[in-house]
Amino acid sequence: MGILEGKRILVAGVTVDSSIGFAVARVAQEEGAQVVVSNFGRALSITRRIVGRLPKEAPVIELDVTNEDHLASLSDRLGEHLDGLDGVVHSIAYGNPDTILGGKFLEAPWDDVGQAVQVSAYSLKSLTMAAMPMLTPGSSVVGMTFDATVAWPAYDWMGVAKAGLESCSRYLARHLGPRGIRVNLVSAGPLKTLAAKAIPGIEDLEATWEERAPLGWDQTDQTPTARSVVALLSDFFPATTGEILHVDGGFHAMGT
Repeated sequence: MGILEGKRILVAGVTVDSSIGFAVARVAQEEGAQVVVSNFGRALSITRRIVGRLPKEAPVIELDVTNEDHLASLSDRLGEHLDGLDGVVHSIAYGNPDTILGGKFLEAPWDDVGQAVQVSAYSLKSLTMAAMPMLTPGSSVVGMTFDATVAWPAYDWMGVAKAGLESCSRYLARHLGPRGIRVNLVSAGPLKTLAAKAIPGIEDLEATWEERAPLGWDQTDQTPTARSVVALLSDFFPATTGEILHVDGGFHAMGT
C-alpha cells in the first residue's frame, strides 16, 4: 500500500514528461493516488498526449489560473472525475524571458512583472480557493519554489515572484490551518525542465550546484523532488504547514 492510497490529487501545471508536475503525477499514482492534471491553451493538446506515459492515464482538465471562468468552474469540472480532493500541487510559473529574466532586472516593464507575479505567486491563492469546495480537512497544498532568500544571476524578477509565492504560502497556511488544510512548498535545485531552458544564462547558475551540493545533484532527475512533494501530500506530515522543504542536495545549507 502506497502512502497516498485512496488520496485524490490535482496536479496543476503538467506539460511534458520532463516537468516536475509530470514526475509528481507519476510518483503520486505509484503511491496509490487518483490523479487529475491540468494545463491550458496550446499546451493542452501536448498534456493530453503526455498523460499516456503515466502508470495510469489521468484525466486532463483545462485550467488557466488567470482566467476567472476557469477558476469559478474548477470544482464542478473536478467533480466529473473525483468525489473530493485531498491534495493540490501548484507547479505553475511564467515570466517573459525576453523582459524579466537574463539580467534585465532594471529594464523590465511592470506589465510583464505583474504577469509573472500573478501567474507564479498570486495563483497559489487563486488555485487553492478555487479548489476549496472540493478540499477536505486534512488536505495538503504543495507548491514549487526556487530559493528566494537570495538574488540569483539571471533569475531577476522571477526571483521576486518566487519570494511572493513563499510569502503567499505562509499566509495561506495561517488562514487555512483552522480548516485543517496544510500549505507547504518544495524548493528544488535546478532541473532540466522546459521552464528552465527559457531562462537566459541558466547554465552559469546550474554549474554552481556541481561544486557546492554535498550530496551531489542530478539536474535530469525529477524523482527526488517529486517524492518530497508526494510526502507532503501524504499523512506523514500532519502537523507541518508554512514550511519550505529544500530538495537541492544540501546546496542551500553550504557557504562559499
